[in-house]
Amino acid sequence: MWGFRRELRTAEPRMLLMVIPSIVGGIAGALLLRFTPPAIFDALVPFLILFATILFMTQERVQRKLKNANASKHKSAQWLAGAMLFQLFVAGYGGYFGAGIGILMLAALSILGLTDIHQMNGLKNFFSTCITGVAAIYFISAGMVYWPYVVIMALGAVLGGYGGAGAARRVGRIAVRRTVVFIGFTMALSLFAKLFRRS
Repeated sequence: MWGFRRELRTAEPRMLLMVIPSIVGGIAGALLLRFTPPAIFDALVPFLILFATILFMTQERVQRKLKNANASKHKSAQWLAGAMLFQLFVAGYGGYFGAGIGILMLAALSILGLTDIHQMNGLKNFFSTCITGVAAIYFISAGMVYWPYVVIMALGAVLGGYGGAGAARRVGRIAVRRTVVFIGFTMALSLFAKLFRRS
C-alpha cells in the first residue's frame, strides 16, 4: 500500500466509500468463522484453497481485461452501489478465509471504471488492510488467537517474504507462478483425500 501512495493520493474521493463494506464484511466474515463448527470448516477448507488457486491461475488474464475496461460508463450511483455490494461479499469472504481476495477486489474496482492497475493495487491493499484488520481485532478480542503460533508464523512470514523475493527474482515469475499453482492444487487434493477418508 505504501509503495502505491502516489497513486492513492490521486484516487477519487468516492473510493473511500468502499471502506464501509470492507469493514462491515470483514467483521461479518470473522463472526461467521467464529460460529462455524470445526467439522464444517474442515470440510470447506479444501474448496476454499482450490478456489484461491484457480483465482491465482487466472489473475493475469483478469487483470488484462480490467486494464482495458471503459472507465467512462462506470461513474453512476448505480455502478457505485453495485461495486459496494460486491465488495461486501468479498470482504465477508476475506474475514472468513482471506485467500484470493485481491483479484476479487480488482474486479470490484473495475466495476467503478478504474484502469490504472497501480492505483487499483494500492486501493486493493488499503481495503484488504481494513478487512483483515477488523477481523484480526475481533479474533483477538474473542480469545481465538493462540499467540505462540502467531509469533512462529509471523517470523516465518517475514523471513519467507524477504528471502522469497530474492529467490523469486532468480528463478523468474513463470517458475514462481507454476510453483504456487502446484502447491495450491497439491494442498487441495491432500485435504480432499483426508476429507474422503473421514467420510
